[in-house]
Amino acid sequence: MTHTAVYLYPWDVDGDPGTASRIADLGVPEVSLAAVYHDVRAITPFHPAHRIVTRPAGAYYNPDPRRWHDGVIRPALVSPGSFERAAGALRDAGLTVTAWAVVAHSESLGATYPDAVVRNAFGDPYPWALCCATPELRKYAATLAAEIASLDCADAIELEACGWFGFDHLSAHDKTGVRGPGLLDVCFCPSCEKAFDEAGIDAIRARAAVRSAIDGDGELPAELESAVHRARGERSGEFLREVMSAARSAADKPVLVQTHPDRRQCGANPGHDPAVLELADGVSLNGPADLLTRMPNGFGRRALTVQAVSGLTDRAADLAGEATAALAAGATEVRFYHAGLASREDLAALATVVRSL
Repeated sequence: MTHTAVYLYPWDVDGDPGTASRIADLGVPEVSLAAVYHDVRAITPFHPAHRIVTRPAGAYYNPDPRRWHDGVIRPALVSPGSFERAAGALRDAGLTVTAWAVVAHSESLGATYPDAVVRNAFGDPYPWALCCATPELRKYAATLAAEIASLDCADAIELEACGWFGFDHLSAHDKTGVRGPGLLDVCFCPSCEKAFDEAGIDAIRARAAVRSAIDGDGELPAELESAVHRARGERSGEFLREVMSAARSAADKPVLVQTHPDRRQCGANPGHDPAVLELADGVSLNGPADLLTRMPNGFGRRALTVQAVSGLTDRAADLAGEATAALAAGATEVRFYHAGLASREDLAALATVVRSL
């Protein structure tokens, strides 16, 4: 039988005594439950107390103050303890719980700690995008991963946005239409400028070249482009290694990393060197099934997330086909997004597909 899982938010479960059994009835053995998440407005179709939930970015579990007393960045708290309550209810229903943590995407932290955010070649800050080259974020992310991994109610940890986050993802009321968004991903904060200099790249000249490319033809000289992305890849690789190492040191639990086969990809599923990803227990990709064919072999778990909410995408119309394509492309498991947002009809279709797998 193919391993399957669904995503949930703590507020989908907390305060609704019917959710855990409703999810268990789908036939999935695992739930990936948000422990740390970004700003969100979400629908809750079945909750007895609300239908729309609006939350700022932050942590839903109870942090241990002893871990954070000397940290520069501390997690913002949003309904602390709701993760533990939701996880407990799901585990009581016979489900395993993976703690789903969004790492480098936090509008709340970006606004509070502006020195830790990505800054493009023009000096514009991205409050929603925390820079994985900054010492502040590296310490925060490692501490966060260790703390979440040590939670008794978490059976595993899934890392989202654990790498470079950039321009082309989720800013409020987006009003942009730009050329070369990849160039707008390149960070020139003090930590990144230092990293460029250490890699033998003149940061001042690189900044000028990126600005010129954005305002011109959108292309960097090939040699400079290769050097810049190589240096960025080294920093993101160090960052991911540190986070995974912190999680493993805290608890012997599986670590799943959301990623993309393109090493230059930024955002929720940032690309990484396969040699770094092999340190994880598995990779999770989000998109068409052919993404899996572009990933090297060698990962114990190769998951593909399938969109299962008809109100969010027309891909949900052929849920069985999407799941079958994932398996044909080499997936060892299929993860469905998102059971908490799903209508009654979506859940019925999901249960049918899970049984067929």
